[in-house]
Amino acid sequence: MRRSVVLIAAPVLIAGLVTGCGGGESASPQGEGGSPGKVTIEWWHLSTADPLKTLWAQRAKEFMAKNPNVTIKATVLENDAYKAKLTTVTQSGKAPDIFATWGGGVLQQQIDAGLVKDLSGDVADVLPNFTPAALSAYQFDGKTYGLPTDIGLVGFWYNKKLFEKAGISEPPATWSAFLEDVKKLKAAGITPIALAGKEKWPGHYYWAYLAMRIAGLDALKQAATDHDFTKPDFVAAGQQVKALADLQPFQKGFLGAGYGTPDGQAATMGNGKAAMELMGQWAPVTQEDAGEGLGDDLGFFPFPAVEGGKGSIGDAFGGGGGLAVGADAPKEAVDFVKYMTEMENHSKAVEAGGVLPVLKGEESAVKDANLKQVAALLAETTGYQLYLDQAYPPAVGQQVNDSVAELIGGTKTPEEVSQDITEVAKSEE
Repeated sequence: MRRSVVLIAAPVLIAGLVTGCGGGESASPQGEGGSPGKVTIEWWHLSTADPLKTLWAQRAKEFMAKNPNVTIKATVLENDAYKAKLTTVTQSGKAPDIFATWGGGVLQQQIDAGLVKDLSGDVADVLPNFTPAALSAYQFDGKTYGLPTDIGLVGFWYNKKLFEKAGISEPPATWSAFLEDVKKLKAAGITPIALAGKEKWPGHYYWAYLAMRIAGLDALKQAATDHDFTKPDFVAAGQQVKALADLQPFQKGFLGAGYGTPDGQAATMGNGKAAMELMGQWAPVTQEDAGEGLGDDLGFFPFPAVEGGKGSIGDAFGGGGGLAVGADAPKEAVDFVKYMTEMENHSKAVEAGGVLPVLKGEESAVKDANLKQVAALLAETTGYQLYLDQAYPPAVGQQVNDSVAELIGGTKTPEEVSQDITEVAKSEE
């Protein structure tokens, strides 16, 4: 569900009066002649860029036309604003009727707080339609608490023309070759990498992937249990992030740069001002939305292997997006989530390049050449790791983001990063 761009004013679609979150206000239990009472559903999501912005609005309009008693009020926010607003609301003991989720540890905490509806019985009839990988982030202890709308992986999006200018004939397959290519790009007067240093979450991708490649997927999963990130392989991941940062590969002013802003990471990449960005499957759409877009000059390659590392290059890091339902939401909220994920409706978003397949048999709907490559890599993954700021409890995920940002900014050492993350993880036990 992309970690998306540009802040959009909150109420969209139908601005029916709603007080608070959850419970979807009903005007009356039942209308005249046995007709259903009026229901207002609050739906929070973060698809701020087209094609999803328009497609999701269209799905809501269609559902309301089919269900005249239902009013859907959508609140659409960019990534960081969305997370902050949702955190504030859930900490007060409420939840929107329907809300975007990445699953993982954050959803688990919301479930433990009694804020999320167990959908297992309501969606049992459609669960076989989804791929297991897409569903995995929303299932706990054999129960289902959300349905996926997207899945993908993080990798390097690169400018073929700038690579050619720097004399780089093919994307790097190893981390040492990657660092050498960064040096070649700099020597050619090209900014190697665009980074949204201000928003922090894009930077954590580097440490997370290096930890996967060096320590292995099982080590990251083990750390979720033993809360220990001070092991040598995690420190080594930090050392390699520092080795990259020491090359000064990022655009001027990156520490103050946002992701989707006119002078941010996506625009820097989309306007041909940097050769690479490490980003999820939504990157091409956001590059075009924030900048001009690269068209045929845009290419993609997976995060390189680290020589001697325990992880496989076939292991993918990323996530997707899904829809969860608040514990007090009306039954119509569940109906809308199922409507959004019907093959006929969801495949339109796949065809438009907004999301990747989550339903079995949707693969043929992927049209974009780069997204086909991402989909192919997903189909061949040997292991899958959810974003660390979603896989782990919120406080731990935030500390990962903060600590890696300090590492990239040069104010913390790799050892201090590992120690700081460990301290927060242990405090959450």
